[in-house]
Amino acid sequence: MMEVISEHACFGGTQGFYRHASKEIGLPMRFSVFQPPQARLGPVPVLFFLAGLTCTEETFMIKAGAQRYAAQHGIMLVAPDTSPRDTGIAGVDAGWDFGNGAGFYLDATQAPWAAHFRMYSYILHELRQTIVREFPAQAGNIGIFGHSMGGHGALVLALRNPEVFRSVSAFAPIAAPSLCPWGQKAFGNYLGPDQAAWQDYDATQLMLNLPQPFPQEILIDQGLGDKFLAEQLLPEQFEAACAQAGQKLTLRRHAAYDHGYYFISTVIEDHLAFHRRILNAQT
Repeated sequence: MMEVISEHACFGGTQGFYRHASKEIGLPMRFSVFQPPQARLGPVPVLFFLAGLTCTEETFMIKAGAQRYAAQHGIMLVAPDTSPRDTGIAGVDAGWDFGNGAGFYLDATQAPWAAHFRMYSYILHELRQTIVREFPAQAGNIGIFGHSMGGHGALVLALRNPEVFRSVSAFAPIAAPSLCPWGQKAFGNYLGPDQAAWQDYDATQLMLNLPQPFPQEILIDQGLGDKFLAEQLLPEQFEAACAQAGQKLTLRRHAAYDHGYYFISTVIEDHLAFHRRILNAQT
């Protein structure tokens, strides 16, 4: 059963925060939903946002300024938490880049993480089904985007499930996690030392191994003042993979902008318009 934590009038629609018992995770999970005013008249397209390291289901809804544009375009926004909470796992909060707030949107296979850290299946199946069941959402008209760790998650979920996610974009994504310290730490602990198992959650490797490109263009925005760009994000790796695969990609580089939500809020209008164009074509 879904529990309403709070709901707030916002740009003619409703910004809500919710909790439910997740069978996939085995623990309660929190998520947020913005319902645009058009949702009062019938089901609307849905856009999932996956946040980055240390964030929660609140971060995007509070900081990005996306509701204004979602209300204009008639798009529902959904943001899950970034990891299970209160797992009782020793060391789960020992670092900011692994464990709590750092689920990396994968299904862990290694103990003790495998019991609860199943964010990939949670989003793909359980949360998506909950949104379709509990809200006026168009089940076959869903897009996904994300930031940093969440940009990685959005790319992976879309590339592996193009029949589910019709559109995808990202802000400063961890584009080649197998090659960067954040990804290597997460993958090594969640998935084990066999790097062949990492490829299913690496957008660059997925792009190189796809039988055919993602059906739609992919949009990525990256700030050139981002202190994580050279060591952790590696967008050039994904860009090269897209060129090799024949994937249509727009990778926009922005001088001076850093890794935070000031950057996201600057380009969020473009991303909502990008998803609206693709999702509206599906109706």
